[in-house]
Amino acid sequence: MHAIHHTDRAILDHPTHAVWEAIVNELNGRTTWWHPHNTHQPGPTGPQQEGGTTTTTIHTGGVGKPGPKLRFTSTTTHATPDARLTQSHTGHFHGTTTYQLTPHNDGAQTLLTVTFATTPHGLAKFLHKLTNLTAKHTTATQRALSNLRHHLDSQK
Repeated sequence: MHAIHHTDRAILDHPTHAVWEAIVNELNGRTTWWHPHNTHQPGPTGPQQEGGTTTTTIHTGGVGKPGPKLRFTSTTTHATPDARLTQSHTGHFHGTTTYQLTPHNDGAQTLLTVTFATTPHGLAKFLHKLTNLTAKHTTATQRALSNLRHHLDSQK
């Protein structure tokens, strides 16, 4: 079975606490900068603390458009506010995502590193045989990071 392992990075012109808050808000379904591909629904305990959960739906055709939907539930295994959030996945993907926030430029900026290490299951496994899900994930994540940059800039 082919695993998907990829790391995306962005330097954001905001301190780590602002980037952390934006990630937590997105995973709690309060914002939509990860659109047009992903939506997030928090569980009873939010993802910003260990044991908290989020169900992510990947809308392969875009939110509100035709196409298969892939879902996975993430449980937070590590949460250090303003520094690192790691989630373990089950569902159409089994594995982890880690958001690492590193102060940059004397804390005025944040280097955000997003590492997705997972194995597709079910429908995702079938789709991975037909198309390069790693490339599609990278494209979607880069778009999300660009959207995050615009979202944070609009908060200034």
